[in-house]
This record gives sequence, structure tokens and C-alpha cells, in this order.
Amino acid sequence: MIYIPNLLTLARIGLVPWLVVLFHDHHYGWALAVFLIAGITDGLDGYIAKKYNAHTYLGSILDPLADKALLVTSYVMLSLLEIIPFWLMVVVVFRDILIVGGNLLMVVFFSTMEMRPLMISKLNTVLQIFYVLLVLVTLSIGVNLSGLISFTGVLVAIAGILSGLAYVYIGAVKATRLSEEGLNQ
Repeated sequence: MIYIPNLLTLARIGLVPWLVVLFHDHHYGWALAVFLIAGITDGLDGYIAKKYNAHTYLGSILDPLADKALLVTSYVMLSLLEIIPFWLMVVVVFRDILIVGGNLLMVVFFSTMEMRPLMISKLNTVLQIFYVLLVLVTLSIGVNLSGLISFTGVLVAIAGILSGLAYVYIGAVKATRLSEEGLNQ
């Protein structure tokens, strides 16, 4: 049972190339289906891991990686296809690069990495997912949700900027503390 959540996460990562192809070929209904399947497997792997105490170190790394791969892929492809604003894709991608880069620096300089999601980060992820779903629903069934999409896009940008700044602040405080501890030893 302990390996099932990791297998579901790996399956989610395996959906990323399919999503790229579906976006590229303008098969938005299928892209929506793949995005929903990815969401279901994300919820399922979390449920199984929690219910059966099947948490693993590998899963703690792979799960957020799978989420980021799907979301970043969606934002990049939708931007390249000129369906969503380029600036929004930049905010989403740069925030993730900033967080991953900050964590890598913490590993390089302090041999530590803690990736605990903040509440603003969880809100940001929910908004990012909701935004992609709105866009894909609009593209696949033709419902006009442009006002809601625009509003949600602004919320995604605000939450992305705020969560990115929060991680930078927390990382800077932690790095300063670890540096001072190292100097005092």
C-alpha cells in the first residue's frame, strides 16, 4: 500500500507530455480531461497516503514536483498559444523558479531543505488550478467566462507575488539565522 501514492504521483508526472501534445494540437476537451484526471490522482494519492500512513520521503518530493510540472506546463502552453496573458505565465513560472532556486541555495549553503507550504501558497495553487480549469472549460465547451477568467487571472498574479515574497522573506530569515549559528560555533 505504501507505494501506491508514489505510483499515482508518477502517473501524474507521466500525464505532462500528453498535456503538452493536447495543447499543441488544440484538443482542449481532452486537455481538460487529462487535467481533471491529474487532479483526481493528486487527491487520491494524498488520501491513500494519509489514510494508510503511506507517506514517504520520495513522495514528499515527487508530489509537489508533479503539481508544479502540470501547472507550469499548462501556463506555458496556454501562453505560447496566446490564450492567456504572457505576463501571467511569467508570474507563475518565475515564482516557482524563485522558490525552487531558494530551496536549492539552502541545500548548497546550509545542507537543509524544508518545503512546508504556506497558506498563501495553498491559496495560490487553488487559484492557479481554478484558472486553468476556467480556461479549458471555455475552450472545450464554448462557454464565455472571460470576465471570471480575467478576474481569476488577477487573483492568481496577486497570490503568486505575495506567496513568492513570503517564501523569500522566510528563506532570508532562516538563512540569516543559520549563518549566525554557523559563525557562533
